[in-house]
Amino acid sequence: MLRNLFLGLSTAAALFAANTGSTKVTFYKDVLPVLQKNCQECHRVGEAGPMSFVTYQESRPWAKAIRGAVLQHTMPPWYANPAHGEFRNARQLTAQEVATLTAWAEDGALEGDAKDAPPKRQFVDGWNIGKPDVVYTLPHAFEVPAKGTIEYQYVVIPTGFKEDRWVEMAEVRPGNRTVNHHVIAFVRPPGVKWLSELKPGEFTVPAKQERGKKREGTSEDGAGMFGVELLVGYAPGLQPTVSPEGSAKFVPAGSDIVLQLHYTATGTAASDRSSVGLKFAKQPPQFRQLTVNATNNRFAIPPNDPAYEVKSSMTLQEDSKLVWLMPHMHFRGKDFLYTAVYPSGEREVLLDVPRYDFNWQLGYVLKNLKVLPKGTRIECVAHFDNSANNKANPDPSKEVRWGDQTWEEMMIGWFDVAIDPKMNPIDLYRPKPAPKASAE
Repeated sequence: MLRNLFLGLSTAAALFAANTGSTKVTFYKDVLPVLQKNCQECHRVGEAGPMSFVTYQESRPWAKAIRGAVLQHTMPPWYANPAHGEFRNARQLTAQEVATLTAWAEDGALEGDAKDAPPKRQFVDGWNIGKPDVVYTLPHAFEVPAKGTIEYQYVVIPTGFKEDRWVEMAEVRPGNRTVNHHVIAFVRPPGVKWLSELKPGEFTVPAKQERGKKREGTSEDGAGMFGVELLVGYAPGLQPTVSPEGSAKFVPAGSDIVLQLHYTATGTAASDRSSVGLKFAKQPPQFRQLTVNATNNRFAIPPNDPAYEVKSSMTLQEDSKLVWLMPHMHFRGKDFLYTAVYPSGEREVLLDVPRYDFNWQLGYVLKNLKVLPKGTRIECVAHFDNSANNKANPDPSKEVRWGDQTWEEMMIGWFDVAIDPKMNPIDLYRPKPAPKASAE
């Protein structure tokens, strides 16, 4: 519909001229500011975008592709229904920005005068969070074979922290995006037994790992690995962790970072050596940011079902504030809905993703923290398209269950909350026992 509207205006140039008073759209004056604001975070050398949009020479060959992507709303990737919630990391072009990019492509993608260019947007080489205070890199590269299924790899990296640290920013930098599907960095405090059999620095497939069964870290009650916390993750489209002002994630002294790495074979042998960078809070925070989840791993999606429904929920046992949401499914994921059910019985949609795209694992950061009173239940509803109409579907004739690999499925409603720093996180998951009646 939007595409027809622009074409009806004798291409987007008419709309551009009406709003700017100019009839000539040029790269340096008009297009580059839009690319800097909305695209260069990913579309520059070394980042997730497959091409760079930093210079005219880099951008010019893609002018028609840019036009098509913005008219079809496939770029920049953003899937939240605007009717619910406000998000500070929203990647949405204004109508004027769409008109500018479209008019530029239709009018010959003119370069213009370099003197009209805005100042170059500055990025720290290799990091979106700025220069980290500390970087942990895999001790050696993982060699990815050209073919075959690769089980999740785990690597333990001791932090060496002599004192407790608060982390306000964290980022995973994959060493090779072509084979590295995702990385999750967990904090394992001293004394926690999870994966205690792993030797630091070695890639390991844990002996206890059983594919297709209930996995640590994705328990249905959200309590996860009892002391282990998710610090930061990487997947295509997922932005670094940047805590709201006054919040940070907690890393106790003596903790290890446990990396979960998912590699996929591409037909060509490759290697990966990923890194994790952390920036510390300069003072103790007002809130502790905690990543939790509402997960269902007990489902069986029937063959050829175009909209199979899976639900999950988690009840918060203490007061908290909602920071961030991230739905996660695989190739058959169709849509995902988060709803808060408050103790009063009132229901509120927190996030509606009507068109889920596995290729862009987006996190949605609330513009303002939302109070979640004790007893609030977070409900998630997801639908999966296991039919032949789903072009990404590996095999619509197969029943699909929970599993690590992308041709299997997952249903995880990740979300971050801000809690009192003095609270034991386990109190968020488990109701306190009722006090015993006193004997008369």
